[in-house]
Amino acid sequence: RPRLLAPLTPGAVGRMVREVLGAGADDSFCRECWAVTGGNPFEVVELTAKVRERHLKPQSDNLAHLRELVSTAKESGLTDRLSRLGTSAVRLAWAVAVLGSEATPALAAEVSGLSTIETAELALRLADARIFTPPRPSPEKRPLEFLHPLIATAVYRAIPGALRVAMHGSAAATVLSAGRGSGAAGRHLLELHPEADPWVVRHLRAAAREYLRAGAPDTARRCLARALREPPSLQERPAVLYELGCAAQLSEPAVTVNHLRAALEEPALGPELRESITYRLAQAYGHSGRMEEAAQLVAAEAGRARSARTRLRMQAEQIMWNMFRADGQDSPARSRRLARLVDRLSGRGMAERYLRGLRAFDAMTRGEPAAIALRHADEALGDGLSWTDEEWGFEVPILVALTFLHCDQPGRAEELFANGVAECERKGWRGAHLAFGLTLLGYVRYRRGALAEAEELTREGLRIADLVGPETPAHWTAVGTLIQTLLGRGRVEEAQEFAAEHSCGGNTLQALQALLCPDAPTVRGELLLARNMHSEARQRLTQVGRRMDRRGMRNPAWCPWQLHLAQSLALTEPRQAAEVARDAVRRARQFGAHSMIGRALHTAGLVTQGPERLRLLAEAVDHLERSPSAYDLAVALVDHGTALRRIGLPQEAGERLYRGLEGAVQCGADALAVRARDELSATGLRPLQLRADHGSPLTSQEQAAAERAALGWGDDRIGDELGLEEREVAQVLSGVYRKVGTDRTGLAKVLGTPAGVTIGARVPRPVSGR
Repeated sequence: RPRLLAPLTPGAVGRMVREVLGAGADDSFCRECWAVTGGNPFEVVELTAKVRERHLKPQSDNLAHLRELVSTAKESGLTDRLSRLGTSAVRLAWAVAVLGSEATPALAAEVSGLSTIETAELALRLADARIFTPPRPSPEKRPLEFLHPLIATAVYRAIPGALRVAMHGSAAATVLSAGRGSGAAGRHLLELHPEADPWVVRHLRAAAREYLRAGAPDTARRCLARALREPPSLQERPAVLYELGCAAQLSEPAVTVNHLRAALEEPALGPELRESITYRLAQAYGHSGRMEEAAQLVAAEAGRARSARTRLRMQAEQIMWNMFRADGQDSPARSRRLARLVDRLSGRGMAERYLRGLRAFDAMTRGEPAAIALRHADEALGDGLSWTDEEWGFEVPILVALTFLHCDQPGRAEELFANGVAECERKGWRGAHLAFGLTLLGYVRYRRGALAEAEELTREGLRIADLVGPETPAHWTAVGTLIQTLLGRGRVEEAQEFAAEHSCGGNTLQALQALLCPDAPTVRGELLLARNMHSEARQRLTQVGRRMDRRGMRNPAWCPWQLHLAQSLALTEPRQAAEVARDAVRRARQFGAHSMIGRALHTAGLVTQGPERLRLLAEAVDHLERSPSAYDLAVALVDHGTALRRIGLPQEAGERLYRGLEGAVQCGADALAVRARDELSATGLRPLQLRADHGSPLTSQEQAAAERAALGWGDDRIGDELGLEEREVAQVLSGVYRKVGTDRTGLAKVLGTPAGVTIGARVPRPVSGR
């Protein structure tokens, strides 16, 4: 990040003067040096060097000479100094100023029209005049450099305009002849006047490709925009427009739309390029929140396609963008068509893998058994899905990762998001891809219970999303995730202020065209509920429920609107609240993920009275202990402990509350930790001062239990082997699930081949604590 440096102070200038001219320099002389240079470090150094060269004493008698000497260090003075060295020296200095970091003696000699011997001699003279740096070892290989960037700028500005353009043309040809590549020539070609030269267009396009590979998309855009102004031939123009649109897509999807639409209207457009432009344009529409236009575009291209491969790809794109539409027209029928299409697939190409990824996500959101969604997700993932592939997008890799997350395998989701973020950063992609990656990585951390890390990642994702543009899907994803995280940490007022700042009102959210994770209107309802605005929350969440059911998205793991609606109904309509919660439990059991079953049972317990309340809360804890959802488990433990305390069971309550407090501290759920401590105090127990250890490695006992569970052993058999009771085995494995980020079904894949403990060896039981 650029920083403006303040000028040197009089004291600092005085120290510099005395270091060069001696400790006896007068105070008035030092003060005048500061006054005439304005504290500019470069001018102070040049001034003291000139004083020493002229053997002037640093005394008040010589103050009159200082302004004359410092003028030689300024731009006009440098020009005069350079011209006194002769025409050849001026030509060499101009050549070095034009070439910049490429100014080796050989290239500088070529551009300036001098011989190698002349160049070496003149470089020494320019160094003696304090214009070039002194020569270093192997001077023929090292570039010639100016003593200071200000000198380089002054010399470059002194070159007459027409001559400077011609020298850049010569420099471009010279560096290309020297094998430096189009990237090195690109900066020179940018300075030429447009002349419809195909050679210039060709090398500007090549330079743009090099800049993109180096992670400099903005410079690539400059090259392609300049190539368009050259202009290219009619046959080449669609390709230039396409490449320019691709380069702008990361940071300005709206600009990409304009370039790619113009490319589609070109008469010389070929079928292969048309397919690529259609795909990129649909992606740009999607990143701008225009899902309907994206779906219509690829649908038209699918009808126009002549090859089966193109048709299959466009079908996949059409399904995906329709899936992302907030209105979700014909969603159940589309899901049935997708299922039939995937069942008929026999190939293992990228189009087939992407369709399987869409099928996995669709199965998850519809609430089909998690095993089905995971099977399709594994087939789609294969040996990995790239986020920065130039032909295929990052949307399906994100959907596959979200499928793993909601199927109780957040560890795998976290790995996929972390790899995607790293891939984007390596390529310098700091647009929507990186914004989504960081935000959804934060969402995974939120779901795993690392709320502080989730907040940090999401704020960074929001910062990058806002650079892409306001009210884009990346922006709203970050806003919703951050509100949820703040609510999880108990900072309700801060969440409300943040929501108001980002216009999270009803009209704004209802106008959204994109399906988001988390669902923005549901997050709004959750916020209203946290503020005790039950009537408003009920109205908002009822609308969400109608929309989700109409789309066939019945999985409460994907959109937990029923859980919040039940709580909003509890005070005024308890019977309806209980029915809504029971329906959520039925849906969660059909899906089969322990985290969601536990959350649904927990909500059902909160809105139910009597003995049934305790049974539901206890069953919720049992399921959440078998999931990697640390935060949800902590909440359920505290609520169960509170219910036990209120019926006069302090010992059982204390065990639940201690564990809930420990989980709250580890998750960074500050308000929940305060509530747990208050409940412990009401029970007559002393709250412990706990230290968060989220992400700590497995203990030997946890490792042993995990390896046996991965082999399919039951809790009773593991308990017999390790000397633990079944209840203790469940608690040990609960810590395993939280740390490694998976439920029991994913342990074998996470742990790989069991190592470190010989199966069948007895692990000593600790005397106290685990």
